Amino acid sequence: MYWIRKAQCLILAMLLLALSACSFSSSVSQQEDDELQERTKLDWYINYSWFTNQWGGDRVTQTISEETGIDVEFVVPQGSEKEKLDALISQGNLPDLITLWWGEPQVQTLIDNGYVLALNELAEMYCPDFFEVAGPEQLEWYTEEDGNIYCYPGSSVAPEDYETGIGIPSNQTFLVRKDMYEALGSPDMTTPEGFCDAVRRAAEMFPEVDGYPMIPIGTHEFNETGCYSFGEYLMNFLAIPFEKDGKIYDRMTDPEYIRWLKVFRELQQEGYLVRDVFLDKRSQMTEKISRGQYFCMLYQYSDMTTAQRSLWDQNPDMAYMAVDGPKNSNGDAPVLSGIGIDGWTVTLISKNCKAPEKAIELMTYMISEEGQKLTLLGKEGMDYTWHGGQAVLTDSTRKLFLHDYTQYVQTVGGDNTYWMLQDSVMQSQWHREYDEAVDQMRKWTTRYSAYTSQYNTRMAYDSEEFQINTDVQYLWAQVLPELLMADSDEEFDQLFADFVRQRDEMGYDKVLAEQTRQMIENKKKLGIS
Repeated sequence: MYWIRKAQCLILAMLLLALSACSFSSSVSQQEDDELQERTKLDWYINYSWFTNQWGGDRVTQTISEETGIDVEFVVPQGSEKEKLDALISQGNLPDLITLWWGEPQVQTLIDNGYVLALNELAEMYCPDFFEVAGPEQLEWYTEEDGNIYCYPGSSVAPEDYETGIGIPSNQTFLVRKDMYEALGSPDMTTPEGFCDAVRRAAEMFPEVDGYPMIPIGTHEFNETGCYSFGEYLMNFLAIPFEKDGKIYDRMTDPEYIRWLKVFRELQQEGYLVRDVFLDKRSQMTEKISRGQYFCMLYQYSDMTTAQRSLWDQNPDMAYMAVDGPKNSNGDAPVLSGIGIDGWTVTLISKNCKAPEKAIELMTYMISEEGQKLTLLGKEGMDYTWHGGQAVLTDSTRKLFLHDYTQYVQTVGGDNTYWMLQDSVMQSQWHREYDEAVDQMRKWTTRYSAYTSQYNTRMAYDSEEFQINTDVQYLWAQVLPELLMADSDEEFDQLFADFVRQRDEMGYDKVLAEQTRQMIENKKKLGIS
């Protein structure tokens, strides 16, 4: 009879759960499992205001819920990420799971103040499979002094992965609009003279783009700490060293860096570095990229892939391509920061978590091979099939992927739409076909990508060095636009000298000393000489 069969299934399910709290497969049929298992709903805080995806509307998240019995509601800040996260911490109102950039000072605050649970302890109690699927290098790197692991990274790569030949990319690119660049004769833009000439000629040849003003130079947005494009990205393109004589190098005062900032100052004075660049936020930039308004950009290519695909679908010649950009006086190849052991973001489980056993199960599933295939490729059979060890998209999914990426994200949810626990190295083994719109940019970076995680440092939130560094960053955010909008090189020199003087008076030497100490420790931990 039905009730007897159901009771038997219930006993079987309880035995299975006792043996392994996070088994991802069951001999119980899906229909019976649905009857037995009540869905658990977890709140997941993502510390990025631009993340707008909703759980359950696509095949990836639907499948995760079916496999784990877990539904998720994402919590995303509407305004300032820092203000939202600080408010959640101060109110003691943390969601079940938390994902934020590894370098955010709040990571250590959450750990040091006991606001998050130890993942290793949760795994030992509920989900031993976690230790089977988690990367040993990542576990070691994120082990705290008390022996516990409180967070796990997404997009994390160990130094030895760079020796495998799989081609670890960087996000840092110099991009040009293909048709404009080729109309100019594919000029060399690696020198100040060649760069300026190309920008001037592009502005003259293409004053408008479909009725919109052409913007000669594009950059990341200016924020409260500066601008990535005129900071680390430019320094890396110029191959400015991270260290000298065993100490962290003060890259900001390097003559090559100053030389190129003055190039951009000159172009601004001539009207080629336009006001929009200083004011636009990410959403406005994305809109302009999708119209192809920029001639060239010092930009993170992964931030503009959706707009790039839209351009490519209209006309591949209108899309952007990566080329060699600014170089130092010796013409050295750029040294672009690739993915490192820190990863991009880390995910933690709050002490407030209503179901920590399900939270660790969800994390374990997502970092497993099964979860990585799903988040990258979609649902097997429906979105892709295997041919000769390569994942090949089905015709219907490929059509969405190439020609309606927004609909692909909403329907399939693959291509790491849910990137929080992405394993780039694991995913590389499946040789998924890349779309032509993005592949050139990604491949271009691999020839220059370098391992630089040993230089990543974390200042304790309550330390003197953290406060000094924060104050210096805020000061730089004010000074950088003034430097680029200075009326002369002489004015630039005075502004920069004043900045360095104020920075040194704040005690910046203490920051450099602490960064050097951490660099040495990082090298020991990573086995880098």
